[in-house]
Amino acid sequence: MPKDHLNTVFKGALILSISSLVAKILSAVYRIPLQNMVGNTGFYVYQQIYPLYGIGMTFALNGFPNFISKLVAEQPDETSKSLIARRAFHILSGLSLVVFFGLQLGATWIAAHMGDVNLAPIISAVAWMFVFMPWLATGRGYYQGKFLMGPTAVSQLIEQVVRVAIIIMAAYFSVRLGWDNYRMGTWAMSSAPLAAICSSLIFTAFGLRYLLAPAPAPAPTHPLPSYRKLTKRFVIEGGTLCLVAAVVILLQLVDSFTVMRGLVHQGQLPEVAKALKGVYDRGQPLVQLGLVVATAFSATLLPALTDALAKRQPIEFKRQTQAMVHVSLALSMAATVGLVALMPQINRLLFGSLEGTTALRIYIISILFAALITTYTSVLQSLNEYTAMIIGIIAGLATKVLANYIFVVHYGINGASAVTVLSLAVMFAVMWLGSPEDLQQVLLESGYLIKLFALSAVMGIVVVLSCHQITALVGPILANTRGMAGIITVIGVLIGVLVFVAGAVYARLFTIREWLVLPYGKRLIKAVAKGKEHHS
Repeated sequence: MPKDHLNTVFKGALILSISSLVAKILSAVYRIPLQNMVGNTGFYVYQQIYPLYGIGMTFALNGFPNFISKLVAEQPDETSKSLIARRAFHILSGLSLVVFFGLQLGATWIAAHMGDVNLAPIISAVAWMFVFMPWLATGRGYYQGKFLMGPTAVSQLIEQVVRVAIIIMAAYFSVRLGWDNYRMGTWAMSSAPLAAICSSLIFTAFGLRYLLAPAPAPAPTHPLPSYRKLTKRFVIEGGTLCLVAAVVILLQLVDSFTVMRGLVHQGQLPEVAKALKGVYDRGQPLVQLGLVVATAFSATLLPALTDALAKRQPIEFKRQTQAMVHVSLALSMAATVGLVALMPQINRLLFGSLEGTTALRIYIISILFAALITTYTSVLQSLNEYTAMIIGIIAGLATKVLANYIFVVHYGINGASAVTVLSLAVMFAVMWLGSPEDLQQVLLESGYLIKLFALSAVMGIVVVLSCHQITALVGPILANTRGMAGIITVIGVLIGVLVFVAGAVYARLFTIREWLVLPYGKRLIKAVAKGKEHHS
């Protein structure tokens, strides 16, 4: 690959990574004011249907665009690129119409199996988003296949900003005008198709020229795959990419069908069960934010990983893989332990109560396994190793489907949290066991895991003791206010970061390559080097 072209690819990947990071932060953060405005039951109403939106956007944003970009990049000339995009659009249009009519006609049935028939209008509202999925996915995939990431990045940001703005407005008017929770939920979920329309406008020129206009001339230089073969590839390759991208959302979908009904079976009144599900759903934005932290910096190594693979440099590929896994695991472990230690204060600060603190502490452990799954799937995809991923995801989903309802009936929302963690652990274990031996050894080399577990335990203990000490100093009444919970959280985070960084330096947890990936890593290396010179 020419150097100029490689630089274009890397710059494009950086633009897309930044826009994805901003979109993920927006997607996690807005749910905190939403819960504060509409309460636990209102939050339950929104979160019950959110997985349907999440799956649709995963198809339109990650899974199918990545697959279509691969199809476009494979074509030798411009005519072939536009024609393959047109065929992809036709196939996706058929798929999206099936999903749209399925959701519209089956809304009441789906809502009833979620345990709440009042959710039917909200399901009908979100279904309209699937009408725009082919346009979005094909437009994004076409430009990504030509290594132009700008249109995808802009459409991604427009979609999130418009959607979040509409949701917060719906919550505001709900409180101001006294709407019931289901009316609020319907307006909030109407944000999905409205945001899809706005983000689709970016691809208007592309769509009118390549998707809706007569077929371009001249004829392609080689025959294109038939619709039959292309549909088969969509199902197998595209379906796999969508499945990988939607892992956490699929687990949330299982929760939508089992948690509410399980709580009612346990003996809770329906209104109490709805509120408890809303409390349980507090964990989702926290896990999402934790994953952003855990995977954002390790993702910067992906271009180097791809480059090493393209240049057939196995030693460099292994080094980059090791750095990616180590950084992701360390950050996810630090985020997990820190959030577990600070959960009472975080729960009070963000959501105004201590309800469900135990369930949230369990749920937070999802960050650790979800980050590892994300990292390993990136590496396995670059190696075209899909078998272990598919088997792992199916095994994890089967665990969730089979165990969730039973655990909720016996242990309430604590049980649902435990099964989520167990399902992700099963997914990762199967992926790890099915990955190449070199990739397995990355986790086991040089006593890395022992150092990380010991350091994380020390950090967690220090943070918990510090919070207890501050609580004892200010008294239980003041400590229970949201303001003081915020102060304790900030102090706890600072102490945790200092302990973890100091311990990582002392234990030589990271190589120099790994330190350079982290923010301020270069400055830290220089400071440590100067300190050693001074003492010598």
